[in-house]
Amino acid sequence: MKKSIKIFLAFIFVCGHLMAYGQSKVPGTVIAYSPASSGLYIGSPSIVVLANGHYLASHDFFGPKSTEHSSAVSRIYRSKNKGKTWEMISEINGQFWSKLFVHQSHLYLMGTHKHHGNAIIRQSMDEGATWTNPTDAENGLLLAGEYHCAPMPLITHNGRLWRAMEDAMGPIKVWGKRYGSFMMSIPLDKNPMQAANWTKSNVLGYDSTFFNGAFGGWIEGNAVVGPDGGVWNMLRVDNKKSLQEYAAMVKISADGTQSSFDRSTGFIPFPGGSKKFTIRFDPKTKLYWTLTNFIPDEVKIANPGKNPASIRNTLALCFSSDLKNWKIKKIVFQHPDIVKHGFQYVDWLFDGKNILLACRTAYDDAFEGAHNNHDANYLTFYRIKKFRK
Repeated sequence: MKKSIKIFLAFIFVCGHLMAYGQSKVPGTVIAYSPASSGLYIGSPSIVVLANGHYLASHDFFGPKSTEHSSAVSRIYRSKNKGKTWEMISEINGQFWSKLFVHQSHLYLMGTHKHHGNAIIRQSMDEGATWTNPTDAENGLLLAGEYHCAPMPLITHNGRLWRAMEDAMGPIKVWGKRYGSFMMSIPLDKNPMQAANWTKSNVLGYDSTFFNGAFGGWIEGNAVVGPDGGVWNMLRVDNKKSLQEYAAMVKISADGTQSSFDRSTGFIPFPGGSKKFTIRFDPKTKLYWTLTNFIPDEVKIANPGKNPASIRNTLALCFSSDLKNWKIKKIVFQHPDIVKHGFQYVDWLFDGKNILLACRTAYDDAFEGAHNNHDANYLTFYRIKKFRK
């Protein structure tokens, strides 16, 4: 009995020390933590604000000790005090790469059921405590096969809800090259839980001739309404041979059935374009905003030949008036080390004068820190105050 008590007290001491260390050192508020030694890394941050003012955040687990390749695990957290404190309210088996969103006053979670799994959607009627099970095409199983995505925004435009996805069934079964881009959409008055209500565009696959053979693939597309009034898919672009980063602009037809790409104009310089980014339009400034892993010039000079996708130690707030020309507004987070520190995969929302964000954060802890900058040990929350100024 005495030995059990000692072990329990030691556990409480370590947890308390860890929480105190994390709260004082890690930028933002810690929502969740998973040490590198667990082999469970925190991925796919997502955030949403409910009608009652509560915040919900989610993440999944990836890594060598996870079940990402069989039936992935995601967790949902709630804050009733505008992000000051968080509590876990549910754990879902069979949910990966997923985005929380509210549509027609209902709460949903959309992603895949595993790494390269079926495209699925779940609904919660109790603010995220319990979720439906995607059993068939009538109840959340949208596409059967191998699909890829991230917690990307869903937008409403011309009477439809839009969301970008990737097909992972390309003939070259390696990261990047296996992915093809497409758009999903649904009329606003239709039930998103039923597969037949969704329209899927054609798939634009990998093209080895892009960037003179240096193209590594495109993934994690953003549905966004362009200045022309049309829907575009803005994608992360992989090009390991240059620290000049790009995004791809894929045009989507008004009915959502056709994706098309102009290789002569479709690649645009984009700060942080080789990592996941989320773009949203702000009606007040009439500007597009994003949070990206921008690479400062001094980091480029110090790391010639480095794969730009592996540099994630700077998070920058950027804006554009036309989706094509982007400027840095402010550096939000930055750490001098590029190996074990990263502020990445940020999901964010406008909240009046502020921006609310959830971040997959690789940072120091009471032990050995993150496994590397990609394999995050924290999910963090942060508020950028008065972002327009």
